[in-house]
Amino acid sequence: MTRTTRRSFLGQASAGGLMVVSGSAWGQAAVDLPFAPSERALTKGFPQKGPMILQRTRPPLLETPFEVFDRGVFTPNDSFYVRWHWAVIPTEIDVGTFRLSVRGHVDKELSLTLKEIVDGLPRVELAAVNQCSGNSRGFTEPRVPGAQWANGAMGNAKWMGVRLKDVLDRAGVKAGATAVRFAGLDDPVVPEAPKFMKSLALDHASDGEVMIAYAMNGEQLPLLNGFPLRLVVPGWYSTYWVKMLARIEVLAAPDENFWTRNAYLIPDTPGADMKPGQTGLTMVPITRMVPRSFVTNLKDGATLKAGTKTLVRGIAFGGDTGVKSVELSVNGGTSWRPTVLGRDEGKYSFRQWQAEVTPSAGDVALMVRCTNDGGLVQPMANNWNPSGFMHNGIETVHLKAA
Repeated sequence: MTRTTRRSFLGQASAGGLMVVSGSAWGQAAVDLPFAPSERALTKGFPQKGPMILQRTRPPLLETPFEVFDRGVFTPNDSFYVRWHWAVIPTEIDVGTFRLSVRGHVDKELSLTLKEIVDGLPRVELAAVNQCSGNSRGFTEPRVPGAQWANGAMGNAKWMGVRLKDVLDRAGVKAGATAVRFAGLDDPVVPEAPKFMKSLALDHASDGEVMIAYAMNGEQLPLLNGFPLRLVVPGWYSTYWVKMLARIEVLAAPDENFWTRNAYLIPDTPGADMKPGQTGLTMVPITRMVPRSFVTNLKDGATLKAGTKTLVRGIAFGGDTGVKSVELSVNGGTSWRPTVLGRDEGKYSFRQWQAEVTPSAGDVALMVRCTNDGGLVQPMANNWNPSGFMHNGIETVHLKAA
């Protein structure tokens, strides 16, 4: 992994704006997803991106091909998934004139250049999973509207930047402040639509973990992943990870904007679960992620050699805390065995695991489950809610041993 220093980052950024390349190379190949409609384009038509599963062109929704997750614990930048809310996204950023504004209930309003952020504040690094709230929505039954992601609307990176707390301290938060709201450079397609904004409680925003990132995996952020600045909210779903961050506003009252009050709501029930058609439930904003785990080196439908040791490996993450254990079952969940965990890159990161199995002849239902450091265990089945949010049911890979 190439290490980015302050000097090299500013050198890359000062080379000029980054421009989205237009073209017609949307569907150069195809990939099958495990639900209908199964065939999707595998595109190379987006800048700074390799082959990606095309969910939507405008705004761009690009899914990471699942085999990428078997290559290492960190997701390469050119394979990192992309999800935007509005289609009006700058295709060029002038890094010389870009400013991050801090305003609202503060002692001193700020207008910070990239150089002031990179050179003028302490640098921090943190490994953390970024996951769309609707990752795996395509597996929802009954089906629900929204991007029909498989399991690739997630990625893990080593983020480099500055603490949000240090920026807020420089502005000076006034007494009575309750929340901090964030907005980027993207805009709605029509004037009357609400600009995308998200907020955090002041205590959370000031906890020293929430970051303003200017680099990921040792390189500057790709444009489609939020160049030049992106909010990083470890352990929380990516709706809070505002891209192309340009405005920070300290609030002295609850945030009533559409994207906080009306959007990204889940039932206030265990696992955000409810029955289709159920009414009368209290709805609350989605926040913390939950544990998940996956087999990455074996595909559904593969054939193994009966009576022979086979290595099974994959990734897991604890959601809002670290991975305590990962267990494997070869008999559809009747019994479980421990796996060997790989290097711990931090409590918010992917963690690799592996185990050896010796399958008997016949059908093999391989299942994997993660328990996080808080004692939360993946459920056997996926939840259901009308937004298809927070899926983390135990994955099953159906194999044949012969």
